[in-house]
Amino acid sequence: MSIEDLARANVRALTPYQSARRLGGNGDVWLNANEFPLPVPFELSQQTLNRYPECQPKIVIERYAAYAGLTPEQVIVSRGADEGIELLMRAFCEPGKDAILFCPPTYGMYSVSAETIGIEYRTVAALGDWQLNLPAIAEQLDGVKVVYMCSPNNPTGNLINQDDIRKLLEITAGKALLVADEAYIEFCPEATLAGWLQEYPHLVILRTLSKAFALAGLRCGFTLANKPVIDLLMKVIAPYPLATPVADVAGQALSEQGIALMRQHVAELNANRAWLFEQLPQLSVVQQVFPSETNYILARFTDSPKVFKTLWDQGIILRDQNKNPGLAGCLRISIGTREECERLIAALQALSVE
Repeated sequence: MSIEDLARANVRALTPYQSARRLGGNGDVWLNANEFPLPVPFELSQQTLNRYPECQPKIVIERYAAYAGLTPEQVIVSRGADEGIELLMRAFCEPGKDAILFCPPTYGMYSVSAETIGIEYRTVAALGDWQLNLPAIAEQLDGVKVVYMCSPNNPTGNLINQDDIRKLLEITAGKALLVADEAYIEFCPEATLAGWLQEYPHLVILRTLSKAFALAGLRCGFTLANKPVIDLLMKVIAPYPLATPVADVAGQALSEQGIALMRQHVAELNANRAWLFEQLPQLSVVQQVFPSETNYILARFTDSPKVFKTLWDQGIILRDQNKNPGLAGCLRISIGTREECERLIAALQALSVE
């Protein structure tokens, strides 16, 4: 018997999530992972690496709760929002029995986590404008314990209509959790559902420091929910999910100065996004540019494989979305510095002339 044969059948059949780093490339303009384009100036202050960290570092939890307008008992911190996605499945879904549901095109980790754990996943394709198909979702909910909804949605950049979210919360009440993935909410803070938690016991919100806080390398995310949900997640979380240096920097990032710096970065990226949104439609290689509430723009190109490869060869790395349902010809462009945005447009202009 080979080692391969010893592995679980679902893992043998699994296609791993193709993160931006796994896909590689040799670039100096990285516009493929929705990261902040410049490093942020935090330094380690704690010299206690000989001790295990707190499971839920007090200062991080308290500061995030204050930032999100919640109480500390409504917050749990983990290794990125990705761990939060998985914790919810591990706490609420019985492998081989329960299912999760999500609406593609959306973030790829919902399906990968479900497959890894051995949980069925169901998909209900988003409508043409990437809003929820509520009647189709209602038909598929039998046996579903967790519904994942990304808003603003990755990779399309749009917000989900709040009236539809309320209807979905009503449909799922008493049957399933509704998990709102708000990884990009800092780019449109008025759209957060954090204020809805007191009204809906089954609402859960995912957040991260990877995007607007410019700390993708830190791997620090948050799950916001009511205490009964948090208590269950605490049963399945690793004993020490956050390394001491991670908690140290996260605490600094969530200080008043850290939050002010984040808001300044958001304003800069939103300005660069607005500039790109003006420039892209003027290019002959661009067919369509989709409105975005995030730090990336999705665009449809006349010959996206050629555009992707030409830019890749010039060290400008974009994210190919062709394999995502409904996104044929689409590339996702993370918002970089103004200089990086200008380099992108110059490269696309050269292609438009050919």
